[in-house]
Amino acid sequence: MDETSEGVANNTAYSNGLVQSGNGALEEKIDEMRRLFGKADGDPLRIVGVGAGAWGSVFAAMLQDAYGSFRNKVQIRIWRRAGRSVDRATAEHLFEVINSREDVLRRLIRRCAYLKYVEGRLGDRMLYADEILKDGFCLNMIDTPLCPLKVVTNLQEAVWDADIVINGLPSTETREVFEEISRYWKERIADPVIISLAKGIEAELEPEPRIITPTQMISRATGVSMENILYLGGPNIASEIYNKEYANARICGAEKWRKRLARFLRQPHFIVWDNGDLVTHEVMGGLKNVYAIGAGMVAALTNESATSKSVYFAHCTSEMIFITHLLAEEPEKLAGPLLADTYVTLLKGRNAWYGQKLAKGELSLDMGDSIKGKGMIQGVSAVKAFYELLGQSRLSIGHPNENNHVAPVELCPILKTLYKILILRELSSDAILQTLRDETMNDPRERIEIAQSHAIYRPSLLRK
Repeated sequence: MDETSEGVANNTAYSNGLVQSGNGALEEKIDEMRRLFGKADGDPLRIVGVGAGAWGSVFAAMLQDAYGSFRNKVQIRIWRRAGRSVDRATAEHLFEVINSREDVLRRLIRRCAYLKYVEGRLGDRMLYADEILKDGFCLNMIDTPLCPLKVVTNLQEAVWDADIVINGLPSTETREVFEEISRYWKERIADPVIISLAKGIEAELEPEPRIITPTQMISRATGVSMENILYLGGPNIASEIYNKEYANARICGAEKWRKRLARFLRQPHFIVWDNGDLVTHEVMGGLKNVYAIGAGMVAALTNESATSKSVYFAHCTSEMIFITHLLAEEPEKLAGPLLADTYVTLLKGRNAWYGQKLAKGELSLDMGDSIKGKGMIQGVSAVKAFYELLGQSRLSIGHPNENNHVAPVELCPILKTLYKILILRELSSDAILQTLRDETMNDPRERIEIAQSHAIYRPSLLRK
């Protein structure tokens, strides 16, 4: 058996919620996808991950672990840019991780790859991110070794004939990369299927205020129909999922693809549900990153005070509920997924970590929002987008305590404060505490009551 698929033969797989054992169930799921794509014998189903951050790399590795032994039926690859070097400190840490894991050490020795990590630790050789990814090490997640991956650094080679493309790029890079990809798809007869993992948004203010999500960016850039573009998201920490902690996610999009893809992606420890409301779920995935940054700041500034964090949680969830009522006709359907995703992000996500480091002075805003070892902090751009969008007077609603109309952002004091800290840089991180302690701050219950008792839904914001 190929070493990239060790252990596959004994895996179990979920089929319509029931557990099946062995390779037969896995092969059945591959064959179902091959039929859907009209694949002939000898022509493998081609799956390509675009972007190799933590979640993008884990997602490709999970597919490789599950289906990598069926090389005549499915081909799994991942693209990342070449040239990103591994600094000396990271190389030293990587060497420690390798030597602490007997299975990884043996694997590298078998592949004659161990020596380069010795040389990297000694400073006698420069290691590169694409090079170590082939051996199963994601630069943003060094402590969690993955299976070896087929890495391609030429974007055209990676995507030109792909059947399924996994977008693992940050939302801030999605448009640019897929505009380049579109040049390689001009001769295609059939559109590929694209699954986006990105959580982030942009604000488009003209001709009317609206949110642009990564799936919409991809459709605009490539001309691929939204019917063929899906979003997968959930309360997931990449390293824990790869270590087989129980998790779930939703794949959202057109029924033709989402139900079959949910079955294909489902694993015993990673349950995938499906939903037809693509754009709204995608936006919610970006919204929780906004408030996670503030949660990290509060945790750091109050020495992890459970009481202070609970006060923040009450106010931030009331703002999120208010915003979902602006965005969704049936916001109650989003409550569970949004709160679950918010909870895990506040506990262990990179956005909360970023807020903590800013408040402690261990990071500065001048360092940007792409942080070594963590990747892109997508909540920063989301703060800007949500503030600009909800600051539009064209969306004004009645103020509960004043006899006038205001832009929705005026009822979101945490979002306003985060914008002044992160984007305008007018305030320091401790301003988030001053916002919570403001004696004029309304009971968060009132904000929820406004959302539930007033007709504030603005369908134009998502214009699906």
